[in-house]
Amino acid sequence: EVQLVESGGASVQAGGSLRLSCAISGVIDGIYCMAWFRKAPEKKREAVAMINYMAGSTAYPDSVKGRFIVSQDNDKKTLYLQMNSLKADDTGIYYCAAHKKDGYCRRNDGDYEYWGRGTQVTVSS
Repeated sequence: EVQLVESGGASVQAGGSLRLSCAISGVIDGIYCMAWFRKAPEKKREAVAMINYMAGSTAYPDSVKGRFIVSQDNDKKTLYLQMNSLKADDTGIYYCAAHKKDGYCRRNDGDYEYWGRGTQVTVSS
């Protein structure tokens, strides 16, 4: 079992920055990919950043590319999401997630076995 706990959500002005953290604990052996998902009001939950847990390679959708950066501590027990040039459309609940399926980092939230409870980000214009 993997436990994930997010923190760092806040209300910010458009154009501002915010860094989210995700504390990772439990049976972390076998984690292949970690991701940040966003659930905006009246929208489906979407992946906004993914990172190969061991290799460190990252991927982003076009909506956040160049603005969001996912990273992890050297001990791989904390995941971060640096969010810059925030827009009102970035508002939502941000979740940290992990999957142990190997091969590639999945974009579909249904492929992730482990989830945190989420942290709220509100961007006002």
